[in-house]
Amino acid sequence: MSYYSRSPPPLQHPVPTHPAFIPEPPSTPASPQGYQRFVSSPPPTQQYAARTQYNPPPFQPIPNPQHQHIPDFAAWGMNDSTAQFGMHLGQTAVAAGQDYVQKNFAGMIPVTMLKHHFNVSNSYVMHKLQLVVFPWRHKPWTRKVRRTEAGHTEWQPPRDDINSPDLYIPLMALVTYILIAALQTGLQERFHPQILGTSATRALLVVLLDFLFVQCGCYLLNVQGTGQVVDLIAYGGYKFVGVILTLFAGLLNLGTTVYTLVFLYAFAANALFVLRSLRSVVLPDSPANVGTVNPASRKRRITFLFLEAVLQVVYMGILVRV
Repeated sequence: MSYYSRSPPPLQHPVPTHPAFIPEPPSTPASPQGYQRFVSSPPPTQQYAARTQYNPPPFQPIPNPQHQHIPDFAAWGMNDSTAQFGMHLGQTAVAAGQDYVQKNFAGMIPVTMLKHHFNVSNSYVMHKLQLVVFPWRHKPWTRKVRRTEAGHTEWQPPRDDINSPDLYIPLMALVTYILIAALQTGLQERFHPQILGTSATRALLVVLLDFLFVQCGCYLLNVQGTGQVVDLIAYGGYKFVGVILTLFAGLLNLGTTVYTLVFLYAFAANALFVLRSLRSVVLPDSPANVGTVNPASRKRRITFLFLEAVLQVVYMGILVRV
């Protein structure tokens, strides 16, 4: 039996046929210009635009602070009732401390008046310094008053009255005095950090001594309507302006004669300034007080004012010795 091999029939591939015309698809509202047909891939510019398209991050709600995690007091060995009792006890202690300070120190240092004494302007500071250094021809020295909406009268703030005492200039002068004292000791090669504390303590003690002398004098002379504590402290703090001028004269090494003359001029200017400023406190010009002060009492009060003015040389002499 013989086998005959037969070759398979040749393969016939189909011949592709392309239509002569491909109709464009109809336009839709989303694509008014029709569809775009790409043979392989879109142009590079369209690929870059697709890659750089901004995708906003998912919205994350802000946590409500009322639903924040409350510390677990049990981890500290306290239960909720103990923690609440401790918080209540702390609040009670703070309230009691504030009430104690308000009752015992509010009359001595009226905190509400501090804002009034720091109500200054650049123009006021310049004119006030000029008045402290050159008080010879200044008039008038009486303070201005204003009427509030409730019908009460009060002193005008320093911004509106150059004769009104402030705390800005005395405080800045005190700080400047401490720094200049440290600078002078440094130039003399005897600086030590304790100089800052010593100068500050000396300055505060001088101001306190001056204030106590005026306060005790007003009490012994039975001065009615004595000025506020802050006003008296402010009047006593203006002496640092003359002390600073004297220390500057010493830093310039102009000689002992010039240094002494500057000190004497600063003392005379500050003495006149204090004398005329405190006159409204010791000898008020209000009509209600004119008839109540007899000639003998008026003479004692004038003597007290001159004594206070003369004592400025002692206070300033202590301050310039750094």
